[in-house]
Amino acid sequence: MIGRSLRLYRDAYRGLPAPVWLLGGVMLINRSGTMVLPYLTLYLTQHLHYSVTEAGLVMAVYGAGALVGTFLGGRLSDQFGFYPVQFLSLLISGFFLIFLQFAQDFYTMCGVVFIYTLLGDAFRPAVSSAVAYYSVPENRTRAYSLNRLAINLGWSLGGGLGGYLAGIDYRLLFWVDGVTCIVAAIVLRAYLPVPIRSGPTVAKTDAPVAGIRSAYRDRLFLIFVGATILFAIGFWQLFGMIPLYFKQVLHLKETQIGLLMTMNGLMIVFIEMALVYAVEKRYAHLKVRIIGFGALLVGLSYLLLNTGLWPVLAIVAVFINTFGEMLAMPFMQSFTVERANPQNRGQYLALYSMAYAVAQITAPAFGSQIVAWAGFPTLWVVVMGFCLASACLFWWIAVQVNKTALLTNLLNSPGRTA
Repeated sequence: MIGRSLRLYRDAYRGLPAPVWLLGGVMLINRSGTMVLPYLTLYLTQHLHYSVTEAGLVMAVYGAGALVGTFLGGRLSDQFGFYPVQFLSLLISGFFLIFLQFAQDFYTMCGVVFIYTLLGDAFRPAVSSAVAYYSVPENRTRAYSLNRLAINLGWSLGGGLGGYLAGIDYRLLFWVDGVTCIVAAIVLRAYLPVPIRSGPTVAKTDAPVAGIRSAYRDRLFLIFVGATILFAIGFWQLFGMIPLYFKQVLHLKETQIGLLMTMNGLMIVFIEMALVYAVEKRYAHLKVRIIGFGALLVGLSYLLLNTGLWPVLAIVAVFINTFGEMLAMPFMQSFTVERANPQNRGQYLALYSMAYAVAQITAPAFGSQIVAWAGFPTLWVVVMGFCLASACLFWWIAVQVNKTALLTNLLNSPGRTA
């Protein structure tokens, strides 16, 4: 049993190209300093004494900047290549993070947060394009899982340290987060080889495509994006309303909240790669159905909080939420890349990232309003409804994909005559 598990872990990491590992290293450096986002609502309410509604509006502005940034990042990646977009996004956003601590006024805070996220989130479609460029279809889902592993290993380190630093001085969060962005940009520029053309149009591992399909005219993919938005509205509660719930209702300390965020990251670090490899090896044809099951688990994790006020529920909820995340997100990115072609990959990945940005705008605004008017229990029921609707849409998409694949196989079968 132990030998089989060790072989599973070994095979899960085998065969990934060196640039994919280097991109993972860049993400590890960057995310090791990710401390501002998980503690932003606490910083705004506890340190700057904003109301819950004002904090929710700032988080909505955060999402608006992410929406514009991911759109521009995808466009620029297709036009100029992923390499310069990654480098400049990391470098400039790092300086804006440092500056963010000096914003005190509500409107100034909103303006600086918008510009920071606009610059910082241009990085998302660029790095996704880079992972797709340096990988091949056979290991692409695992390449994205490795990238997520690096993100979450950094997240677990940064989340735990962030709770400690927040207990000393919230301003330390901005300095550490900003400096690690700048360091990540320097490492990327120094060690990642610049492709002859860094845009996705030169990827040699994908089959040639006769025509270029616009992501914005791909009806099935647009429905997929809608389902992703519903899922992400639930998912983003983990970084918006959940820390506030743990603090105000379960009376957890910042350090304890940080440990729960660390648990989320460590689970992904130690489990996700092997889980994705095992699931994909046996159930690759059920990829979109698995996404739906992951969305359902995320919803259930929030609904569980309505069963009592015991602090142990926080641990169980984060545990179930993390399993749902691991089953959904790697396969979402893989499906997005498979739906695209090298000429429009940045566009598809930008639209996928924009789904999370829309959720970043929507989730804190509606979450804070529901909490203000009806309380946390109502919020968790509503979030469960969003995740259930998302799961149903993913399962419907799976049926449509299977129908299309079956029709294509019939049309291309050797026995068919003109």
